[in-house]
Amino acid sequence: MKTSSEQPALQRYSLNGNTMGTRYTAIFYAPAGLDTAAIGASLFAAVDKVDRQMSNWIPESDLCRLNAAPGNSWIEVPPELAHVLETGLTVGRESHGAFDMNVGALVDAWGFGPAGRTLPAHDAVPQEQPAARSVDTLEVNRARHQVRKRGPVKLDLCGIAKGYGVDQLAYCLDRWNISSYLVGIDGEMRARGDKPGGEAWAVAIEQPTFGKREVAGVMELNDAAIATSGDYRHWVEIDGKRYAHTMDPRSGQPLSNGLAAVTVLMPTCMLADAWATALMVLGEQDGVALAREKGIDALFVLREGDQLREVVVAGRLLGDASST
Repeated sequence: MKTSSEQPALQRYSLNGNTMGTRYTAIFYAPAGLDTAAIGASLFAAVDKVDRQMSNWIPESDLCRLNAAPGNSWIEVPPELAHVLETGLTVGRESHGAFDMNVGALVDAWGFGPAGRTLPAHDAVPQEQPAARSVDTLEVNRARHQVRKRGPVKLDLCGIAKGYGVDQLAYCLDRWNISSYLVGIDGEMRARGDKPGGEAWAVAIEQPTFGKREVAGVMELNDAAIATSGDYRHWVEIDGKRYAHTMDPRSGQPLSNGLAAVTVLMPTCMLADAWATALMVLGEQDGVALAREKGIDALFVLREGDQLREVVVAGRLLGDASST
């Protein structure tokens, strides 16, 4: 006979679906007999809402509407979009402009936007000028869910919206009173609790290899989120030279600083996503220095010829010590 002090056996569940041009996953442990159809529907609704608000690929999205709206007037936006925009401005200021949402024109010029790249590979390299900083051209009133553009902007949230979507998956499972889970969109992940028996959630860290996927190592997560920015997933090749999809908003050009990838741990995936991009743009010297200054847990992977070298900064989640 089961006593009142015994806990019900937990069952492993796995749900997934399509979103943001990739797939989301949710793995969790909970008592048997859950309504997985209802949970799956709520997970999809959570990420679909983010996509419909913040995608550059959906012409009727709230972000596209904001980009097309006239300047110098307050525009009402969904509260979720206001939250992401406010966070993006904060990370932009704290990273000294390394993270900036006003890179849509640069992304399009280099063929990484919705239209794709239509120029032949031998065409000239785009010569775009750096756009005005979003911290100078965008004002967010989060309390009123309003945004005002003080100049032309073409916002791109690819460096933060996916992480925010992962957080929404996590909050969705929280509302179902599920306290042991790992959720993710592509390589951005967030974990809560442990597996039954106290085992931590294990997340693979990808080797920054062009054209194929290989595991470089494993990170254990507990009540934390992880995100990676790298040069090896999306690129264009012009006259035999690869150009990564991450833009340096300060120069108006794709990154070229020797970093192959930066992986960041944060309490939320939105912050991990944005800071991974910011540190990737800052590069080995400035990125490592700022991560140490702010207590950010980060793994920097550098390309040195045919070799890779790692620099680890252990911050608030991993400890105070740092090593190279």
